[in-house]
Amino acid sequence: KLTSLALQPVVTPELVQGRVHLKCTFSRPSSKVPLQYMVVWSRLSTPGKKEQIQRDTTLQSFSYVEMNGVNLKLGDTVFCIVTAFTRDTLEQQSLPEESKGFYAGIKFLPESLQIAEDGKEHVLTVLSTVPIACPGHIDSCKITLQLSTEDLGKNSQLLGPPNIALSACQVDLLRAPCSESSCAAAALTVTAVTDFAQDGNHISRIRAEPVGWRDLLWRAYTPKDVKVTVRDLPTGNCYSFTDPHIITFDGWRYDNYKIGTFLLCRSMSRAFEVHVRQWDCGGHRSATACNCGVAAR
Repeated sequence: KLTSLALQPVVTPELVQGRVHLKCTFSRPSSKVPLQYMVVWSRLSTPGKKEQIQRDTTLQSFSYVEMNGVNLKLGDTVFCIVTAFTRDTLEQQSLPEESKGFYAGIKFLPESLQIAEDGKEHVLTVLSTVPIACPGHIDSCKITLQLSTEDLGKNSQLLGPPNIALSACQVDLLRAPCSESSCAAAALTVTAVTDFAQDGNHISRIRAEPVGWRDLLWRAYTPKDVKVTVRDLPTGNCYSFTDPHIITFDGWRYDNYKIGTFLLCRSMSRAFEVHVRQWDCGGHRSATACNCGVAAR
């Protein structure tokens, strides 16, 4: 057998004649004996199990496989294994060397989020690890992703109203030169909805779906969801009740028996305020006002 040759195979994406391919590149060792290489392509079919999709024998230090949407699809994690052997006989061969897995598709970074109901914005990056082909027109060199959110409740099973807000309902991934596992990227922000309710932590998810794309490679593809854990934070409470008695956020108590429209509370950090309207509800012996209306903006 040949000794270990440090072939160091690497999988990278590339456009070949307008179609998406993956390229397995490896080092050509210095050897006096003429060598050729066997490249075996495989994809992760189930966790821990790989399925062979192509086998090549080449004199070059690279090999291609096409992502045709049938044998190799978006969402696959792809590997290549390279073995060198002498041209004269297959018996003298090196130890096989496997590349790191290459995920082909849409990625969210970070892959999951843990945020709190504190009004802070969190940046979520959306990127494509494969190049975007341009069928005919330059304005088609993008992938549009429709985004949606869904609250899974406290136990990740009961659906509820959205517990997170996105800065955009769709993003465009514009074609760009591939660099550092990214061939197109966009960013948006995620914010937890402050619901002023002590309802515990919630799990939400963000979904993305390619729209308006007729290519088989993208048409049948749905990216992985992003899991967002929203941590519930305690909120203050103020009260105005009966005729009316008022309790402030910090616990002070007082009465307001006057008739009219009053500003009950106003946020100092965002555009939010609550107005109340009080009207006469007493008899002839006493002048008493009661809440008869409320408005928030």
